[in-house]
Amino acid sequence: MATMVPPVALVSDVDIPASAPEAPAEEAQGQAIGSGKASYYGAELAGNPTANGETFDPTEMTAAHRTLPFGTRLRVTNERTGASVVVRINDRGPFHGNRVIDVSTAAAKEIGLKRAGTARVSLERLPKRSARG
Repeated sequence: MATMVPPVALVSDVDIPASAPEAPAEEAQGQAIGSGKASYYGAELAGNPTANGETFDPTEMTAAHRTLPFGTRLRVTNERTGASVVVRINDRGPFHGNRVIDVSTAAAKEIGLKRAGTARVSLERLPKRSARG
């Protein structure tokens, strides 16, 4: 009695991607680091120096946090609306009440924070960007 050997697929017959596509940086998964009340910097602070020496620009996606290293990228999500934005830490604060982060005016608009002035948000630390992006 002969033994049947199942057919074997040749490598050339199988589609194997060279590498999996990378997710855009804004879609990358990060590490949840907490939640709390957020506020935003008003346009009246435009042009003032930030704690890392940059000039504050309310149109950029930046934020102030008390302890995270400068350059840290965070996803800030408005817990009420689900809207989120990616910001880069370039300043220290907030030093008012029990707030956990101050975002730029542009970031506040993106997540629906500007009208209310403050909102409860969740913070997610994102991986560093690669040299390519």
